[in-house]
Amino acid sequence: MDEKNERKELLLRAQRICSGREYCISDIRSLLERWGAGSEETKAWVISRLTEDKFIDEQRYCRAFVIDHFRHSQWGKIKITMSLKSKNIPAATIAAGLEAIDEEEYLNLLKKIIRDHRRSVKAKNMYDLKGKLLRYALGKGFESNLVYGIINSETGD
Repeated sequence: MDEKNERKELLLRAQRICSGREYCISDIRSLLERWGAGSEETKAWVISRLTEDKFIDEQRYCRAFVIDHFRHSQWGKIKITMSLKSKNIPAATIAAGLEAIDEEEYLNLLKKIIRDHRRSVKAKNMYDLKGKLLRYALGKGFESNLVYGIINSETGD
């Protein structure tokens, strides 16, 4: 198959996939490599066409990613940021995407996570309980200053 037909076939395949859900440039680059896209020029051409035709939009992807992982996976801003950075999303785009999270909703989710986890935690003493709750919330990607404050207010300190 000549390069022109390969490009068109890869573009059509990528357009079908992108019309189903949001993808970022690094996801599409990985797919193109998996599909055996020949040269870097071909990958760049397909990605530029997808971007021009609005099949790929990093800001739209970032916003959708932030909302999905916040509401469904209950991730905090730190974990969301790190995941987006691993996909080579620019810092400014990540910051704009994180603005989609309402601060009150964010704090309410953190409180809910801590309360729910507190019910299932077995701790020897208050120090052990706080440590387990702290590790859990930090593992979910929430900021330590917020976690400390909520744990202290929930445990009566």
